Amino acid sequence: MNGTSLNGDAQTEFRIAGAVVVHEDRVLLVRRRIAEGRLSWQFPAGKVELGESCEEAAVRETKEETGLDVIPAASLGERVHPITGRHVSYTACEMVAGTAHAADPDEVAEVAWVTLSELPQYVPYGLFEPVQRYLDAALRT
Repeated sequence: MNGTSLNGDAQTEFRIAGAVVVHEDRVLLVRRRIAEGRLSWQFPAGKVELGESCEEAAVRETKEETGLDVIPAASLGERVHPITGRHVSYTACEMVAGTAHAADPDEVAEVAWVTLSELPQYVPYGLFEPVQRYLDAALRT
């Protein structure tokens, strides 16, 4: 697939890589400085650069947005995001080092470590089913 969306919209002609970072029974979310429609809180994510794998992009974006060093653990799947229309891949990542903070204040307003039971307060429209299944198994309430 070349990264264009099903509707061919020029805005969606690239892929987005998201990192699902679980640490101490919580998952890392970032709040975008500028929301995309209803999408405000989300996983650290950004554009996959030329020559970069989705896993590499997820690791890089997590470092750029939150200051955390992570390593990829597993691919959780891909979809066209129902709110943004962008092609998104999700990678489960393990934290290696650092303390999460809004490392890119132009893009990220704040970060939060969220429990499984708190997730619906941050992401009320639900998660991609493979990501939800992963979090159901990885997080204890």
